[in-house]
Amino acid sequence: MKNFDVDRVNLQKLAWGEKELVLDKTSYEEPKVMNGRLLDKDGNMIGTKGDMYTKVLFDDILTRGTLDHNPRPKYEDGEPAHTLSLNHGRTTKGIMTYDISKGESPFVTLRPIAVKKSIGELLWIYQDASNDLDVLADKYNVHWWDEWEVDNTRTIGAAYGETIRRHNSVHELLDDLRRDPDGRRHIISMWQTDDFKDPHGLKPCAYLTTFNVRHEWDGKDYLDMSLKQRSSDFATAGCINQVQYLVFQHLIARDLGLEVGQFTWQYDNIQIYDRHIAQAIEMLNREPINCDPKIMINEEKSDFYDIKLEDIKVEGYPLQKIKKKNPQLRFPLGI
Repeated sequence: MKNFDVDRVNLQKLAWGEKELVLDKTSYEEPKVMNGRLLDKDGNMIGTKGDMYTKVLFDDILTRGTLDHNPRPKYEDGEPAHTLSLNHGRTTKGIMTYDISKGESPFVTLRPIAVKKSIGELLWIYQDASNDLDVLADKYNVHWWDEWEVDNTRTIGAAYGETIRRHNSVHELLDDLRRDPDGRRHIISMWQTDDFKDPHGLKPCAYLTTFNVRHEWDGKDYLDMSLKQRSSDFATAGCINQVQYLVFQHLIARDLGLEVGQFTWQYDNIQIYDRHIAQAIEMLNREPINCDPKIMINEEKSDFYDIKLEDIKVEGYPLQKIKKKNPQLRFPLGI
């Protein structure tokens, strides 16, 4: 067993005149890993590769993470939303790769993922190219962006989907990949500083995607994709972001008639909010579920813009079983 040193955090918080962090449980099982999988007490491989990365990163952040001194976000009660963070993980070195063609998956079973809503948010950004919160709510039943509404406009301003629209990003990407599949310049960047001169709610965290075509020796052509995040609120959205962008990779590959290859996720700073530490410890003590999640797209659809939410299914992800064994946790937002 390992023990999270809560006193290390509270000495600093009390010195700043803030409330101390109170935890019911500070001990957790140290993750045991072999060949990219978690091991149970008997040495059997359990869970997904996403479960493995999740536990390893939680352990790394709780062990080595540093406390920020002057955070921008605040909780609903006005208290500063501090984080424990790392700029690079000890084990992952800030990079996690999944070979989708070999059945590796970023899906996690340590908590349920709201799959449909997560995919809906992705489509809102890249397919609808929208910043309209009413579109997000009415079309996909997603409301978690409401806190970042700009000036009572019912939008999040000049970021995310608005940036995709302004720069015609997906059309340009698809055209470039068709024209020059072996090129190494197939990139979508949402970090557009000129756009940020206009009012916006939140600068993009997952901001850069890079695509490369690989002509493998098995005779198949694969689309590999990497996602780069400047910042990951890992307990809340780390697993969700990875699943969203894996879906994005599938949609682009389907449009181009390519196989889905490797998916790589890279972060520059990864953090756990201080009010999420208890949830991280809880997930470290949970046992994952063996499963083989796969993203399936309606075989009759190929055009990126014709594929709708109902055309995208996730098979092999036992959501009800996960909800029963590892129920959802609440993560207070820092806004």
